[in-house]
Amino acid sequence: MTGDAQEDTLAPVDRPVQPARPPKPTRREERRRRRKARRRGEEILAWVLVPLILLGLYWGVTAGFEVMGTTPGTVWDQLMQVKTALQKKA
Repeated sequence: MTGDAQEDTLAPVDRPVQPARPPKPTRREERRRRRKARRRGEEILAWVLVPLILLGLYWGVTAGFEVMGTTPGTVWDQLMQVKTALQKKA
């Protein structure tokens, strides 16, 4: 009965080869990575904050004009009148 099975010695099991760990980065490489990450973070923060700051300034100026009960065009016209008055004196 065992002759039919043609049993041979067992072949060794191939274990998955563990990849070698990459060498630990040097201090200079670590610093370079941190700097790159910081610059990336600052860039993202800038793309978010700059439009918010500009929008806030616009809303602030608009609200200031509303509080004073005037418009930017009116203020500009008054500034031009002051300019011409000062030029006439000179």
